[in-house]
Amino acid sequence: MSNENRKKMAPSIDAWLKAAKNDPEALQEGMYLVHNGTVRQTPKAQVRQGLDDGSLVTGMEFFYDAAKVAAAIAATKKREGIFHVRVWLNEGQLQLGDDIMVVLIGGDIRPHVIDALQFLVETIKTTCVTEIEQKSETRK
Repeated sequence: MSNENRKKMAPSIDAWLKAAKNDPEALQEGMYLVHNGTVRQTPKAQVRQGLDDGSLVTGMEFFYDAAKVAAAIAATKKREGIFHVRVWLNEGQLQLGDDIMVVLIGGDIRPHVIDALQFLVETIKTTCVTEIEQKSETRK
């Protein structure tokens, strides 16, 4: 199977929220946060570290380790005040604007939900995925 064929359609955030709110634990939840990461044109090194080599991102290869993602989700669910965690990850050859990931966190209060979202996205990005940016040589 080619990389192109592995690219997936992002889920409906509305459907995810509806399902979360219909869960019995929803009565304990006062907040939901959604993270939707997409492929951007600006290279990660430029955005994160200020290193501008003059290139632009033209696409990305994206892969993940499902067992590590499951462990990250399990660790997030153990955090104080967190009752709902859902993650979707794309894979394969992605183009500019394509969805990379969608994460939904539901919990009791804002600080718990914000911290859990930060923890989970950071864990996924640093330990569970491989992102290979394809870049142009120089900006026009």
